[in-house]
Amino acid sequence: MRENFIQINARKFDNNIHRSWKCKFVDQQKSLLIFAGKFDDEVIHTDLGIIKKGTVSYEYYWLDRWYNVFRFHEPDGDLRNFYCNVNVPPIFENQVLDYVDLDIDVLVWQDFNFKVLDMDEFEANSLKFNYPKDVIENAKNSLCELLKMINQRQFPFDFVVK
Repeated sequence: MRENFIQINARKFDNNIHRSWKCKFVDQQKSLLIFAGKFDDEVIHTDLGIIKKGTVSYEYYWLDRWYNVFRFHEPDGDLRNFYCNVNVPPIFENQVLDYVDLDIDVLVWQDFNFKVLDMDEFEANSLKFNYPKDVIENAKNSLCELLKMINQRQFPFDFVVK
């Protein structure tokens, strides 16, 4: 049986690809698309530290929401953290998922302490790319929605650490 891998492209507001990777399609539940990927190499990230080779990423994208959520698991299966991106709702066509990253990120640790990242980048890029008012408003509202979901342990933050 051939695995169903798709291409994911994170773009900047000018539509240039910022990052790109492949993931396995796992499931679709109405507007929610779920993918799983594995880090082929060790990655050093400013806020996340060292992400080990073999780390698994479960990725949740809603076609009608202005954010996505990644749930990272260590190679041994233990929950590592969540990482959320505020973005324009994605488009999924022809085995490719494209989304415009609006810079605001939320890092959520196992104990559900979180840190909002890159607000300065959002502010700078909103001027650089001249984000429309509705995009700025949707980004800020989505950040509030994400923080509420985290605090209330709503899906996908209802994951039980064993």
